[in-house]
Amino acid sequence: MSLWKLRLSMIGTLGLIIGLSTLFLTVILNLLGVTNIITIGLFIVFFNVLQWLLAPYMIDAMYRVRKVSRQERPRLYEIVERLCKRSNIKMPDIMVARIPIPNAFAYGSPLTGNRIAVTTELLNTLEDEEVEAVIGHELGHLKHKDVQIMMFVSILPALFYYIGYSLMWSAQFSRRDERGNAGLAVLIGLVSILIYFILTLFTLYLSRLREYYADRHSASIVDDGARKLSEALAKIAYTTERLRRLRPNVSNLGSFKALFISDPDSARRDLMEMSNAGLMSDRMIVERYLRRRVTGADVIAELFSTHPNIVKRLRALQELA
Repeated sequence: MSLWKLRLSMIGTLGLIIGLSTLFLTVILNLLGVTNIITIGLFIVFFNVLQWLLAPYMIDAMYRVRKVSRQERPRLYEIVERLCKRSNIKMPDIMVARIPIPNAFAYGSPLTGNRIAVTTELLNTLEDEEVEAVIGHELGHLKHKDVQIMMFVSILPALFYYIGYSLMWSAQFSRRDERGNAGLAVLIGLVSILIYFILTLFTLYLSRLREYYADRHSASIVDDGARKLSEALAKIAYTTERLRRLRPNVSNLGSFKALFISDPDSARRDLMEMSNAGLMSDRMIVERYLRRRVTGADVIAELFSTHPNIVKRLRALQELA
């Protein structure tokens, strides 16, 4: 997908989410009492903004993240500083997460500022040039304001979910003389849940587009970035699956998986055909992915994923290379 098509798709998807939300919300406001709906809406907005502000502290606690000094990780600091200059953005805090899979993520809020975290396993698994490409991807998320955009977009599906849930719940406890209105409330509640499902699919699609966009940013600021990021992504997925097989007690890390550069929960599915491949070179791992056929099951699974299918993602990077 060309850059202008990618940007147009992101703008179009964002506009569609906002437009559909506004349309459906207007219809619901006309059918129901406005006060209750506005109260629910204000509560959802407040809750999501509060979650956004406090999320960095939750992430730090959940993934055992700590800030590292230049003396501890001089090479990592040098990479981030150089790529920040090329990206024309302010230097974020550099964090290391003590979780047993190779991954990286960008996050932050007005309370904490921007942060980039890499896991200790990522630093142990990838070569310096591949770490550089991963950092370039995460800086792309910061430059494109992806945390803020996805926070805003996620409010809209949540709004319809709670409207639908509250209407169906209140209808169950309505008085006998209100049964007619209760039936309408249940119907609107079910429609709201359906709208939530549709908007969630669009939100996930927007998330996948922004992953492609961050990949492009890495390829544009890192020398030979498309090749380096391809090898990094393939090794992250491959190593994640091998670690899960060796250490089945590794906990599920999916709570904030939308932040990660690679979805850890899809590693098993992505590498099913490679489980007996043994040790391979970086390029061989990439080539094995590229030779895979994207099945109908892969397409359906991608619809419900925050990240693109790994095969499609690597093919997009090959086009850039």
